[in-house]
Amino acid sequence: MDTQDLIFGINGPVVTVRNSRSFSMMEMVFVGNERLVGEVIGVSDKLTTIQVYEETTGLHPGEPVYGTGSPMNVTLGPGILNNIFDGIERPLKEIAKQSGPFISRGSRVPSLDEDRQWDVTLCIKPGDRVKGGDIYAECPETPIIRHKCMVPPTLSGTISKVSPDGKYRVNDTIAVLTDGEGQEHSLTLCQKWPIRSPRPIAGRLQPTIPLITGQRVIDTLFPISKGGTAAIPGGFGTGKTMTQHQLAKWCDADIIIYVGCGERGNEMSQVLDEFSELIDPKSGRPMTDRTVLIANTSNMPVAAREASIYTGITLGEYYRDMGYHVALMADSTSRWAEALREISGRLEEMPAEEGFPAYLPSRLSEFYERAGIVDNLNGTVGSVTIIGAVSPQGSDFSEPVTQNTKRFTRCFWALDKNLAYARHYPAINWMQSYSEYFSDLNPWYVKHEGEEFIKYRKEINKILQQENKLMEIVKLIGSDVLPDDQKLTIEIARVIRVGFLQQNAFHAEDTYVPLDKQKRMMEVILHLYHKSKHLISAGVPISGIIKSGLFDKLTKMKYDIPNNKLEMFDDYKKDIDQTLSAIVSA
Repeated sequence: MDTQDLIFGINGPVVTVRNSRSFSMMEMVFVGNERLVGEVIGVSDKLTTIQVYEETTGLHPGEPVYGTGSPMNVTLGPGILNNIFDGIERPLKEIAKQSGPFISRGSRVPSLDEDRQWDVTLCIKPGDRVKGGDIYAECPETPIIRHKCMVPPTLSGTISKVSPDGKYRVNDTIAVLTDGEGQEHSLTLCQKWPIRSPRPIAGRLQPTIPLITGQRVIDTLFPISKGGTAAIPGGFGTGKTMTQHQLAKWCDADIIIYVGCGERGNEMSQVLDEFSELIDPKSGRPMTDRTVLIANTSNMPVAAREASIYTGITLGEYYRDMGYHVALMADSTSRWAEALREISGRLEEMPAEEGFPAYLPSRLSEFYERAGIVDNLNGTVGSVTIIGAVSPQGSDFSEPVTQNTKRFTRCFWALDKNLAYARHYPAINWMQSYSEYFSDLNPWYVKHEGEEFIKYRKEINKILQQENKLMEIVKLIGSDVLPDDQKLTIEIARVIRVGFLQQNAFHAEDTYVPLDKQKRMMEVILHLYHKSKHLISAGVPISGIIKSGLFDKLTKMKYDIPNNKLEMFDDYKKDIDQTLSAIVSA
C-alpha cells in the first residue's frame, strides 16, 4: 500500500481521484481515512474512477486513497463452509460480534478465522514436482466435506520443505515450493484469487449427468445437467426464492452456495433459519455443513451487490477444483443488474434499453459462462451449476434482464403468477418453460431409468400440449360439446397437473421424490389413460369412468405411496384394471 492519492469527487458509491497515475484498472483500493474497500473501474488521463463497496456517507474530498497493487480478490481456504459472508467476503458473524446488528464502515475482519487450528494431512514430500492445481494437503473442513489445499494455478516447481502432519492455522507455512528460477514460495492452507477472473481448467466436458433435484416438474419435464445453467424468472409472489430453497435443500450437489443478491432482509433471515435447522438427507448432518451463504440484502451498499455474484462463483470454482459438484443459487440477478444500472447512471454512461448499461449482456454472459463440468488441473472432475432467479417487474418476460438471461442459459423455468395464486407450487408454467439438455441427458436416463422414462415424459408432455389447445375451445363454447376422447385428455391432464406437477414442500413424502418414484407415477397415470381411451373407443361413456373415482385417487397417490414402498404402484394398476373391467361388465 505505498501509493496514496486524494479524493476529488464523491457521487454515491462512485469516487473520483484527479490527475493520478498511481492506479491500474480493476485494482483493489482503500478509500478515505476509514479505509473503505473499493475497486478501480475507470482510468483516464485526468480522472481515476473508483467503485466503493461500502457506504460513502460522511466521506470528504481530500481524504486519501490507498492502492494495493492487486485486483479485487477473495481468500480461499478452510472455513468458508458453514459461514455467512457479505458481497466482498467479509464474515458477517464475526462483524456482528464487533459492531452489533449493523455493519460498521471499514470493518477489518479477516475472511477466514486466522486463529482456528485445522487437523492437516500432508500429501507431498520433499523433492516432489508439483504444478498448479495439485493437492498438497487435506483437512476435514466439516464432518462431511474434506478440504483439499491446492497449489495456486500460477505456480509450479519442486517441493523443498514439508512440515509434519498436525494442527495448523490458515496462514501457517506447511510447505515450501521452489520454482524454476530458484525463488521460494510458502504454501499455506489458503490462497487469494481475483473474483472477476475464472479459475483455469484442463478442459470442458459435455454435460451428460443430470442434477437430480427431487422436484418432479424439473427432473422429468425440464431437467438441468451438472455444470448447467438455468433461469427462474417470475414476478413478485410467484415463489422464486422458495423454489431455490427447495433446490438448495434437495439437489444432489456436494456444495451449495446461496447468493442473496439485493433480496429483502427478512427473506435472507428465513434462509439462515431454515438452513441452520435443516438436516442433510444424504449425511444426516446439518445442511450448513456443506453450504455457504452470501448475504447482500437490499439495504446494503449497492456496489457490493454487483460484486457478490462474482464472489459466489469464485468460491464455487474453488470447490469445483477440488473435484466437488457445486450448485450456485443467485437470488436474484435482476437486483444485481439494477446495481449495474445505478452505478452506470452515476458514471453518466449512455443508457441502453430501460436504462440498463449497454454492457449488460456481456456481464451476464461472463457470469453464466463460468458454469460447467470440467477436467480440473489435478485430474479430478468437478462442476459448477448456476441457477439464477430473475425478477421482471409485473412478470414481464420481455424486459432486458430476462431476455438476455435466456440467451446464456439452457434451462428456462418460467414461474406463473396465476399458478402461484391458485396455490400450485412449484409455479413453473409447463407451456412457457423449456430445457435444452434433453439430447445430452437422455443417454443417462436410458441407462439408469430405462427407455420407458423418456417415452412417458414425451407422452405426458404431449397430453399437456393437447389440453392447452382444448382449453381454448372450452373457454369459447364450454366442455359439454367436446367428444369423450377429448374430455378424457382434459381429465388426465388434470391428474398430471395436480397429482404429478404440483408438489408439497411441507409434506414428508412429497418434498423430495426420487426418480424411480417419478417414473412409476407417470406409468400409473398413463396406464389409466390408455385403458380409459380403449374403453371410450369401444363406446363406454367417460362419465362412468369419472364416477369410479380413479382420477381423484391418482391425484393423491403422491401422498399415499411412501418413497420406499414403490411396490404399491402395482396395486394401483391392478385396481385400475379391476375397476374398469367392472364398468364394462355393468
